Amino acid sequence: MDRLDGSTPSDPPQRPSDVPPAERTRPVGAVFWGALAIIAFFVVWAWISATSLNDAMTSAMNAAAGSVGWLYLLVPLGCIGLLIYLALSRYGTIRLGSDEARPEYSTWAWLAMILSAVMGVGLISYAVAEPISHFAAPPHGRAEAGTIDAAVTAMQFSYFDWGPHAWGVFGVFGLAIAYSTHRRKRPGLVSPMLRPVFGDRVDGWLGKVIDIFAVIATLFGTTTSLGLGAAQIAEGLDGVFGIPSTMVGQIVIIAVITVLFTLSALSGVHRGIKYLSQTTMLLSAGLGVYVLIVGPTNFISNLFFRSVGQYLSEFFAVSLITPTSAEDVEWMQWWTFFMMAWWLSWGAFVGVFLAKISQGRTVRGFVAGVVGIPSLVFFLWFTIFGGTAISLDMNGAGDIGTAAAADINSAFFAMLEHLPLVTVTSIIAIVLVVMYFVSGADANTFVLSMMSSQGSLHPRRAILLVWGLVTGLTAVVLLLVGGLAALQQAAMLSALPFTLIVALLGISLVIELRGDAEFNASQRSQTTVESGSR
Repeated sequence: MDRLDGSTPSDPPQRPSDVPPAERTRPVGAVFWGALAIIAFFVVWAWISATSLNDAMTSAMNAAAGSVGWLYLLVPLGCIGLLIYLALSRYGTIRLGSDEARPEYSTWAWLAMILSAVMGVGLISYAVAEPISHFAAPPHGRAEAGTIDAAVTAMQFSYFDWGPHAWGVFGVFGLAIAYSTHRRKRPGLVSPMLRPVFGDRVDGWLGKVIDIFAVIATLFGTTTSLGLGAAQIAEGLDGVFGIPSTMVGQIVIIAVITVLFTLSALSGVHRGIKYLSQTTMLLSAGLGVYVLIVGPTNFISNLFFRSVGQYLSEFFAVSLITPTSAEDVEWMQWWTFFMMAWWLSWGAFVGVFLAKISQGRTVRGFVAGVVGIPSLVFFLWFTIFGGTAISLDMNGAGDIGTAAAADINSAFFAMLEHLPLVTVTSIIAIVLVVMYFVSGADANTFVLSMMSSQGSLHPRRAILLVWGLVTGLTAVVLLLVGGLAALQQAAMLSALPFTLIVALLGISLVIELRGDAEFNASQRSQTTVESGSR
């Protein structure tokens, strides 16, 4: 996989002399210092009074979820609708670049990079935990717990959280950034894409505020993944080697992983990320096929088709479910609202990555490859692992649901314990968590550095070092303040302003596509030729 700055794994390490002088001397600006100031305030508050920060975050999230939580539902649904419209309309033929541009990568290589970049630690954390949790306590009372209807409902809501709604958010970000950078030749920041709505004000304080929100949301999305990854590794080490999972142990794991991805971003080790990603995908596919074969194959296949059918038939009903009680609000904060906010907080990072690898593709091809294929892969992944766990609990062979209720991070390993070669598969799962996070976090560190360096494709090493350390420190602070709940709340709160930004981003994209002079000229020429041929 190519680096986000344009170099390939075969390129020589970038030396300071290779960086353009203008890039080496470009000041970091207000976005860098503004984002750091807000994060520093957050960290100091946690240091002085972790309890008050936790209480404030909880109160703010409860208020937001109870009043405007529906925004977390409406915006991703709107993203799906917008992308389908663009793909099916005449704008679907617009290329992300000049009209003569062609894709830099083959379709298979492009899809592999998309999946390897975003298929992160969440798939290990939630592939079993979410379906088995919904099976034991069906969402919104839509089925009787422990029945086949509960199993189908569990998969339906897992598809909802990890399917087109997630990829729709990534798709709008990626399409907007790709169009802005490749066709309009703008810097890879969020604010320039909103010029059709705000005009020249994006060049002033308003644009800086938008970019600061992008940095903070990306940071908290990353720290959530880092906290989940640390908990997963700790649980795996406990199950395989008997090392107890403790808060201290998770902090040590975060520190080690932070050092790894920061050194990777600094030293150029991530030039070999192409091979790391390929290895990760092969291990993932191998583990999935193994569980499918040794697990309840017939149950998994039947569950998949029935769940997909229910997901499609009740798509809008589930997409717009809002809480009707305090218990509903609490449940959605832990699941639906958190998931949608997590995708929003990752949107800028994933968007920059998708833009980097999608130059030359058409809008229609981009939508199909970014929303359709990954959603299907995620559906299969969750059905294989979640369906296996559900089958084991339905037949009384496991207590995976109990383990997930006690700690969602133990669910994946609890499922593997009921299959052959548990030590081997558990070690593979631990390795996958580490590889997924290191391969994504160094790219994320680069994107944070780029967004806080006025869109520079060559951020200084000092900036890379700062964001690597800040990411690890923030994850530790959140774990100390309130564990996984604090990580989720931070992601949800930081993503709340992004619900409005994403909506405006979609509007801006449509305005820009409609005003695309090169595309409109080619359309008029084609119409003239067709009229003349008659």
